[in-house]
Amino acid sequence: MKFTTRSRYATRMLLDIAMNEEDGPVSIKDVAMRQEISIKYLEKLMRDLKKEGYLTSTLGAKGGYHLARNPSRIRLGELVQALEKTEPCYGCDENHSCCPRVHVCLTRTMWEEASKAMYQKLNQFSLADLIRDTSLCPKNQPDSVPPRV
Repeated sequence: MKFTTRSRYATRMLLDIAMNEEDGPVSIKDVAMRQEISIKYLEKLMRDLKKEGYLTSTLGAKGGYHLARNPSRIRLGELVQALEKTEPCYGCDENHSCCPRVHVCLTRTMWEEASKAMYQKLNQFSLADLIRDTSLCPKNQPDSVPPRV
């Protein structure tokens, strides 16, 4: 399965906000600059993330975005499922919308189990876990590019 930019960029954006909101609301412009993601795309993601209860916003000159939940309560599997409002990653569902053989398919159970396992694994990680995980950041490597969240 390939995760779309919606999930990947939203995770980076929430992580950026979590790591920068201690001084107040985080502006979309600052997130866009640090993450090298277009403001237009972030605006769309932020609307969706507000609707799903991951972000709140503050209006005004010093306005911006805050996490609506503690980073330890933002599970990555739930985030991906909230953003990827498409068919299951195994490509079929109970409504027969993709395949008329859904109830007699011998491989469907395997694909369902694989999908469940993937989301269970993703749910083992919270945003707080990513913030704490410094082992992923290249350290003391003179030629490395500074890590981006």
